[in-house]
Amino acid sequence: MTAGLLESRPGIGTVVAELPEARKIERTQLLGREIEQLAVEAKKLGIPLQEVVASISEHWRKLGGQQPGIGAEGGGREKR
Repeated sequence: MTAGLLESRPGIGTVVAELPEARKIERTQLLGREIEQLAVEAKKLGIPLQEVVASISEHWRKLGGQQPGIGAEGGGREKR
């Protein structure tokens, strides 16, 4: 479950509102430095991008989150 803003819609009730695009970009930028450091270290160690992504996906899953790249914000394809 993700936290979000609540929006009241007449005839529907209260729903979780979509975050404005600026908020999504701001959230992504918050990790910019850490992502850059991860990329630099992975390249130094010769770890291919696909292995880095697979490792992040595994850690994400262990934390109980939805797999990265799946859903409205991910922009990727769902893998089954």
